[in-house]
This record gives sequence, structure tokens and C-alpha cells, in this order.
Amino acid sequence: MSGHPPSPGAARTVEAVPPAPPARPIRVLLVDDHAFFRRGLVSVLEEEPDIDVVGECGSGEDAVRQVARLAPDVVLMDVWMPGGGGIDACTGIRAHAPQAKITMLTMSDEEDDLFEALKAGADGYLLKEISVDELPDAVRSISDGQSFINASMATKLIGEFTTLAKRDGAERRRPAPRLTGRETEVLRLVARCFNNKEIADALFISENTVKNHIRNILEKLQLHSRTEAAVYAVREKVLEID
Repeated sequence: MSGHPPSPGAARTVEAVPPAPPARPIRVLLVDDHAFFRRGLVSVLEEEPDIDVVGECGSGEDAVRQVARLAPDVVLMDVWMPGGGGIDACTGIRAHAPQAKITMLTMSDEEDDLFEALKAGADGYLLKEISVDELPDAVRSISDGQSFINASMATKLIGEFTTLAKRDGAERRRPAPRLTGRETEVLRLVARCFNNKEIADALFISENTVKNHIRNILEKLQLHSRTEAAVYAVREKVLEID
């Protein structure tokens, strides 16, 4: 073997760089007492390469057990089911998998169900009228930490808390933590149900910067979700609605 270095024009072996591993699919648990409806959801979601339906069941009690076993990223769950409803299951799911994003997918457009679900720890509330084209993107956004509430239900939510704020706002004390000007701008848009991309476009910043601001807002205000942040914004008159 020659000990001379290769000439400048000699061919060189270039070591191939392995491709980056694909992101882990979003793990989804479906909870609904109608097996036919669950089958339809599976057929829609399983068409998406980045979504994996890891389990399904028909009651809130079963959902708590399945979450403990499967550790899903997103739980899509009906409100009313025999053998334990979705609202009651939220507490158990939060105890076993606090990282799981719980979203109600239901026919109920009753305000009481919406408020009880949010108080129990749900991250979102969708009506079953959502189109099959919208559902996969909703799952992605939910997994990414965005709260999803059906538009008509969001209007009811904001309207209800605006009424509460006007009625007893004078009796409430503002929490000590103070937000920066930019954080306040982000909070106002969160309260208007803007998603991260819409906030980024409105404020001419990146989506990652939006995520950082939202994380800081939740930490400062000791809140757990975007929905709680929206309620705070209305209650503390950060967002004024006539």
C-alpha cells in the first residue's frame, strides 16, 4: 500500500449522513360508547402517517385504565357515556398521565357541559359536527399544546366569563405576577382563540417565540392551559369585550 497522500484530483469517499429519524407519531386514545362512531374516527385518523390510534374504549372508567396502560398524547372523549362519563374521567386521567391532552368530542352544545369539562381539566371541547378534513389538524394542534374549542362554544365561554367579570370584577384582586407588554399582547390574542400561527402572523414573530411567551405567561400566572389563560384575560380585563 502506498504511503503517499491522494492527489488533489483523486476521488474521495464521502461518508453518507444518515437521515434524521422521523418524529414519533401522535398517540391517540378514542373514548366513545358508540363503536360505529369510533370506527369512523379510526378510519380518518389512521390515514395520517403522523397519527397513531393506540386504543379505543367505551366509557370514562375504561379510559382511565387505558390511559395508565397506553400513555397516549391525546385523548378524544365523549362527555356522556354509560359506565362513567368523560367529565368524571378527566380527574383520573390527569392523575395517571398529566401530559395527556384531553379534548371532549361530543354532540352536547350545553354550556354547563362545556364549563364542567374545562373545570375538570379538559384542554378542548369539539362538537361532533367537525369535518373529517379538520379533525387531523385539530389533533396535531391539540398535541402541540393548543386548546381547541368549537367556535360557537368559544363564543359562549367568552360571553359567560365576560358577564362574570362585569358582575364581580370589582371584588377580585389582580394576581401579583406582572406580564411584559409583549406577553399581554399574546394573552389578548389567546383569549380571542387565535392559534399559534395566527398570533405569530399578527405580531410578526415566529411560532417558537409565541410558544415561549405562552409558556412564560402560564408560569407567571400559575395556570395550566390556554383556556385558563383566556378566562384569566377576560376576568382581569386584559381583554375588554363590550
